[in-house]
Amino acid sequence: MKRRTFIQHTSLAAGMIAATPLLAKCAPADEFDFPIIDMHVHRAENFGMDQIMKLGNERKVKFGIVEHPAVWAIKNDEDLKAYIDDLRKYPVYIGMQPMTTGWEKTFSPELLARLDYVLMDPQTIPIGNGQHMRIWNFDTYVEDSEAFMVKYMEHCMNILHDEPIHIFGWPLFLPVCIARDYYTLWTKDRMQQIITAARAKNIAIEINDMSHTPHEEFILMAKKQGLKFTFGSDSRNMNAGRLVYSKAIAKKCNLKKEDFFIPGSKV
Repeated sequence: MKRRTFIQHTSLAAGMIAATPLLAKCAPADEFDFPIIDMHVHRAENFGMDQIMKLGNERKVKFGIVEHPAVWAIKNDEDLKAYIDDLRKYPVYIGMQPMTTGWEKTFSPELLARLDYVLMDPQTIPIGNGQHMRIWNFDTYVEDSEAFMVKYMEHCMNILHDEPIHIFGWPLFLPVCIARDYYTLWTKDRMQQIITAARAKNIAIEINDMSHTPHEEFILMAKKQGLKFTFGSDSRNMNAGRLVYSKAIAKKCNLKKEDFFIPGSKV
């Protein structure tokens, strides 16, 4: 199953377990002391830039557009240059969303430097022989939860330590089959490992509106230790910029302007 169709097939139980009490109590917040920016929006066949710009104006939201470096998306310098040049016509931030490690070797450093940011999540876990576990799939099967978490944490650390990224996306997401154990599996020690690694590289943490992760405890831990945050819907449709969970949890955790990462673009 492709990532873009995932939301149509699952209730994203991993995040919903953490978020349901919050959403039952909190209406979306409309007023903040910082600009609302959805940094995780994709263009699609029926969701082009004119529609995205119209939606941003209506919802008073700025957007960051991302695309995957892949053979079916941006596969070389020529594609990357065309992507950047096209989006520079619009008042948006321009990003990339790699899915596997080592992706940057395909592109020239000069072109990569023209991007406003790189967002990467740990949902595509290498399992050897060029194979990957794609944990966003509804039918992902995990036989041993603790063994999975060891592998998952190793992959998270590899991304945070070695990949040239600005934003760590979909933090603390779990496959649906083990989502019921969210609070057990995400121990304070594991959360602290992620926070420490992100802090060492000045990597921001995405508050992901689709998965409803991370939860309040993690955000407060990260905030206390000086990490920055971003909002992301991972949308390819009219859900872009809604950010109901992101705004509600930010309000509950009392996040302020200084708690957010904004790329150094002239947008």
